[in-house]
Amino acid sequence: MPPRTDEETPPLNEIRLDVWLDVSCLFPTRSQAAAACTGGKVHLNGHAAAAHKLLRVRDRLEITFARDRRTFVVKGLVERSIPKAQARLLYEETTPPLPPEVLEARRLERLLAPRRDEKGGKLSKKERRDRDKARGW
Repeated sequence: MPPRTDEETPPLNEIRLDVWLDVSCLFPTRSQAAAACTGGKVHLNGHAAAAHKLLRVRDRLEITFARDRRTFVVKGLVERSIPKAQARLLYEETTPPLPPEVLEARRLERLLAPRRDEKGGKLSKKERRDRDKARGW
């Protein structure tokens, strides 16, 4: 029997959460997506989700990233990696826009952040601690 082509494969009804998070380009790798699930950063339909949970179209995701929490609705399922422009069509972001004062505070923080000269490299440990203290972390 000849191998099946992509045109003959039936459409997916469900897929593992960590696979979809990787394919949709919300996380750079599947292992990072799985680590976020393990760390309680990903919620599926209002409940903390493990990496092995099955995801379906119209499911709601809440993902906590470094600075904010974003919400998504799943629009499509794909098993294999696809171009980033197509991957963005797999979900719809439903996160409400940030208030103007938060956007302005972030803009000011970027403007006032310590800058390094081109040869200076990354911030030192003391500079990072001072920056975090100023942010209130």
